[in-house]
Amino acid sequence: MVPTSTRDLTDSRALERRVRLADFNCEASEANGCQARVVVQWASDQIFVGESKGDGSSRGSLRCAAEATARALMQASEGKVDLEVLAVKAVEGFDTVIVVVSLASQVGDVAERLVGSCLIAGQPPRGAVLAVLSATNRLFGHMVHGEPN
Repeated sequence: MVPTSTRDLTDSRALERRVRLADFNCEASEANGCQARVVVQWASDQIFVGESKGDGSSRGSLRCAAEATARALMQASEGKVDLEVLAVKAVEGFDTVIVVVSLASQVGDVAERLVGSCLIAGQPPRGAVLAVLSATNRLFGHMVHGEPN
């Protein structure tokens, strides 16, 4: 397919860079805690898996899902990126609920704080996964093309 506009070209390049959610499972209960498994796909359809266990509360399941995502992304980076989930919160605003995540990232000598968000549509822990991907996609997009941050 030949791009018909600059937007088409930009969109196809953006899709090549984007880390995509391939699969997600989160089981949480107050009694048994939370177990999250995140599968991401990136750069030539490579698959990376992150898992996490944590508190089974609604707040704990958000963090558990975010941490599993961060682990999958660190695996995808082949040791080039270190991520730490600093905070995860569901907030009400604009007549909806939004999950916001704050991450600390370390790439070589460069430390940055990243923030991502996602509107919750259905399962709140899935919103936390997508918020982490939102926070990190630019970072991973630059890595795949060898561009500076």
